[in-house]
Amino acid sequence: QVQVVESGGGLVQSGGSLRLSCAVSEIPFSVYAMTWYCQAPGNQRELVASITPGGDTNYAHSVKGRFTISRDNAKNTVYLQMNSLKPEDTAVYSCNAHHLSMWPQRYEFDYWGQGTQVTVSP
Repeated sequence: QVQVVESGGGLVQSGGSLRLSCAVSEIPFSVYAMTWYCQAPGNQRELVASITPGGDTNYAHSVKGRFTISRDNAKNTVYLQMNSLKPEDTAVYSCNAHHLSMWPQRYEFDYWGQGTQVTVSP
């Protein structure tokens, strides 16, 4: 059974840092695109950062220059280094693993974790 487990959230003061981890089991991790999303109370889920199997990255405008996504395929883990945190970064951060297979037929594999709470105090 596929498991996606996030960790590393917590309470931090404005300007501080956190490092989130997302460990995935029972999938060929290296072929999956990995994405971090966040959802604040009353808001829709938003993309924070993504990384392709080849290592290409993409960031939301609001976190560019502050957050860094990386992956360690040997550990089946993706990370989100969060620096210069702001109160508006407060949200539940969730990890998604996605892979589109075209053989023998088109099929999308999509897995989510439960999320980890990040709270940034003023």
